[in-house]
Amino acid sequence: MRVSPQKARLVLNLIKGRRVEEARNTLAFTKKRVAATVGKLLQSAIDNANFLSTEKGLDVDLDNLYVKHAVANDGPRMKRIRPAPMGRAYHYVRRIAHLEIVLAEKNRNGVPVGTASTAGEKTAKAAPSRPKAKVKAKAPAKKKAVGKKATAKK
Repeated sequence: MRVSPQKARLVLNLIKGRRVEEARNTLAFTKKRVAATVGKLLQSAIDNANFLSTEKGLDVDLDNLYVKHAVANDGPRMKRIRPAPMGRAYHYVRRIAHLEIVLAEKNRNGVPVGTASTAGEKTAKAAPSRPKAKVKAKAPAKKKAVGKKATAKK
């Protein structure tokens, strides 16, 4: 998208962690130019999840989707020159943002799928550690006595 990543992050931070329907409503009423493009990107991600559930046979519930990850990274920069008074030229940069949205599914309890821990899970025992060798500390070195300076000859 031809927008600076900083401006895109303002909109993406509004929808991080929200449910898909809530994120779509937020984008619909956001007064930023990039919000329309982010809305299209979110709709594309929803359509991809729908494709996975219908065509590929994966079990995806579209009602439990939420925005897990939303990032705007720097893209290549276009360097441009604008004419300036007295034969000078002003250099400026047109920034490009790479937008990325990841959707995930929450179960009914609001916990992300695949992160619920089971009660019967055993923790691995730590390997016994060897006793550490004792290190003797050396006494600080004594300072040498400073001798008298010889007087300069005239």
